Amino acid sequence: MQVGKDGYFRLTYCSNIHPGNGWGEVEANLRRYAPPLKARLAPDVPFGLGLRLSDRESRELLEGDRLARFQEFLAEHDLYVFLINGFPYGPFHNQTVKEAVFAPDWREEERVDYTLRLAEILSRLLPAGVDGGISTSPLSYKAWVDSSDPAVWEQVTRNVVRVAAALGRLKRERGTVIHLDIEPEPDGLVETSAELARFFAEWLLPVGAPRLAEALGVSIEQAREELAEHVRVCWDTCHMSVAYERPAEVLERYEKAGLRVGRVQVSAALKVATPGDPAQRAALQQALEPLVEPTYLHQVRQRAQDGSLRAYPDLDRALPALHDPEAVEWRTHFHVPIFVERYGAFCSTQDEIQQVLTLLSARRFTPHLEIETYTWQVLPPVLKRDLVDSIEREYGWVRDVFPG
Repeated sequence: MQVGKDGYFRLTYCSNIHPGNGWGEVEANLRRYAPPLKARLAPDVPFGLGLRLSDRESRELLEGDRLARFQEFLAEHDLYVFLINGFPYGPFHNQTVKEAVFAPDWREEERVDYTLRLAEILSRLLPAGVDGGISTSPLSYKAWVDSSDPAVWEQVTRNVVRVAAALGRLKRERGTVIHLDIEPEPDGLVETSAELARFFAEWLLPVGAPRLAEALGVSIEQAREELAEHVRVCWDTCHMSVAYERPAEVLERYEKAGLRVGRVQVSAALKVATPGDPAQRAALQQALEPLVEPTYLHQVRQRAQDGSLRAYPDLDRALPALHDPEAVEWRTHFHVPIFVERYGAFCSTQDEIQQVLTLLSARRFTPHLEIETYTWQVLPPVLKRDLVDSIEREYGWVRDVFPG
C-alpha cells in the first residue's frame, strides 16, 4: 500500500503478527489474511508484504518447489514481498521467547547462515526496481557479552561483512539491492542510535571495509560505499521511544555517521505517568500486573524527576520499583496498537510515531514502512479485536496521519 501525496512510500505489515511454526503454518496464515487485507486496502494496485521467517521456515521454503509455488500465490493475488523480518531466529509465538530472541547472535555461524538464506529468498521474490531489506537483531544481548572486549566487535564485524559481501554479489549477479537492517533494541548490544552509529563508525567502516574490499575485489572507498548500501538501520519507533530518544536527533546521528535507514518499523510503546500519591501508584501497579506475561521481554525505562533513566530488563522486575518517589514516567517495550493513544491509566508513544512520520515525509530517508504490532495474542482483553479489522485500523491510522 502506497502512502504520501505521490505514493513514494510503501506501507506494509510484518507477518510476525500471525502465530505459526513451520512454513506450512506461515503460508496458511498468509493465504488466510493477505488477500482479504488487500481487498480492503489496495484492491486495484499491488499490495506489499513484510515476511517473517524463522530459521526452520527459511530452510523449508527453499526445499523442492515451495518457493516457486509461493511466487505463484503472490502473482495470483497481486501481492509482493519487499521486506523480511530476520530478527527472531526461532519460534516467536505460543512459547517463552524472552531473551532467547537475541540468539544466535552475530558472533555465531548460525546467524550468518540464516541471514544468507533469507537473502537468497528475498532476491527471488523482490519485484524489479524495488530494494529489499532484511531486519536483524541488535548484534547480541548486552548481558551476554563484554562490550568493552574488542574480540566481540571483531567477530561481529567479520560476520556482518560476510553478509554484506554476499549482498554485493547478489547485486552484481541479479541486479537486486538488498540491505541488512540492524535493529537497535533496549538491552541489545546496540540499543540506541548512538551505539549503532558508533559500531558503524568505529568498527564496520574502518575494520570491515578492508575485508569487504578484499572479498569483492574493489577499492577501500568502494567497499565503504558498499557497506553503506548493504548495511542499514531498522528504525523501530517503539524501541526509540523506550530509550527516550528524540526523532530529529536520531536521524541527525545516523546521517552524520553515514548510516542509511532501511525501513521504519511503525510501532508504539506503553507509557505511564507515575502519580505522586502512593495509593494511586498501588492502583497503577495492579493495572500493570496483567501485562506481565511469559512470552516476550518487556524492557522498562524509568525516567526520574532529574531526567535520569533507570533500566529494568523486564516488566516483572520493574514493578516493585513503581513506588520509587523519584520516578515520574515509565516506558515499556510492549507493542500496543498504534491507533490507540490512551486506554485507562495507560498512554502510548503514538505522538513520537507521528514525529518520525513528519521527518520521513520531509526528508524521505527511506521509502519503506512496516507496521509491527506483534503482541495481539498477549494483549489484555480490552485491547483485543478481530485481527483483520485491527490490522486494517493500523494501516488506516498511518494513512490518515501521514503528512502530505
